[in-house]
Amino acid sequence: MSFQAFVLDRVEDEPTGGIRRLDVDDLPDADTLLDVAYSSLNYKDALAVTGAGNIIRGDFPIVPGIDLVGRVVETDGDRFSVGDAVIGTGWQLGEVVWGGYTQRARVDAERLVPLPTDLTAEQAMTIGTAGLTAMLSVMALEEHGVDPAEGEVLVTGASGGAGGMAVAILRALGYTTVASTGSEDAHAYLSDLGADRIVERGAFDSGPSRPMESGRWAGAVDAVGGSTLATIIAQLQRHGSVAAFGNAGGHELHTTVLPFILRGVNLLGIDSNTCPNPRRTTAWERIASVLDPAVINRMRARTIGLSALPDAAAEVLDGAVRGRILVDVDEA
Repeated sequence: MSFQAFVLDRVEDEPTGGIRRLDVDDLPDADTLLDVAYSSLNYKDALAVTGAGNIIRGDFPIVPGIDLVGRVVETDGDRFSVGDAVIGTGWQLGEVVWGGYTQRARVDAERLVPLPTDLTAEQAMTIGTAGLTAMLSVMALEEHGVDPAEGEVLVTGASGGAGGMAVAILRALGYTTVASTGSEDAHAYLSDLGADRIVERGAFDSGPSRPMESGRWAGAVDAVGGSTLATIIAQLQRHGSVAAFGNAGGHELHTTVLPFILRGVNLLGIDSNTCPNPRRTTAWERIASVLDPAVINRMRARTIGLSALPDAAAEVLDGAVRGRILVDVDEA
């Protein structure tokens, strides 16, 4: 049987995307065939769909979509059985290998983890890579001694997908959470997710005034990088930690060794793309146990079909979307 997929091709050196009818034989080789239920629209996906960024590093044509959830139809491996519900995120899905904007996909089993029993497919893709990244960040803070009793935890880029997820997770775990955003219209949304107070992005984006400033934060989750991350490092309390995964504010980091050797602070890099599967599985199970379904639903901005991807991607790049966009691959 044929199925529909959103396929990107290169026409006159420009990526061009649209819905196509494909057969299973059109799918690239991999050891597990899936019936895909949902995907999601991340910032990286928006760059790929619109051609605004050099996200696609594989051969064209390619199916984008860095997230997917579905059920196993066939498998040559022994990690999963037919009928198992699985999640695929990262591992170059939608960038080098075909991703989630399709009703059927072939994915190597080593790129998949089980869908927790306490999560629905819709909830898993509302969470997606953004929520996985946020939970990995919070787990790293926990493992480095950042306890709710130690003080406030800062989340930068809080109005983005991963930032909002971090706010919700930290609140659910009992942390006093401060959300940083440059979007005034996001204040009510962030308060609803659990931010105890909100500070403006401008308080951080010019960099620190000196190598070490007053210790303000027990910990931080940083989605911005650049001068913002440098400011956080200078403002961490003694033995505080910052989990960093973004570079929206720049990839260069201008700081000094003083906060590290005089306060013992920690800079923790978070890479959800190639996170080993045992830790990835643990993170998904933590998400399922921590986040209230009502909170997950509040983070879902809307559900779209495959044909709506180009317009929705443009909205994401314009910063016009608050929350997560779920992609129902069964909708045209």
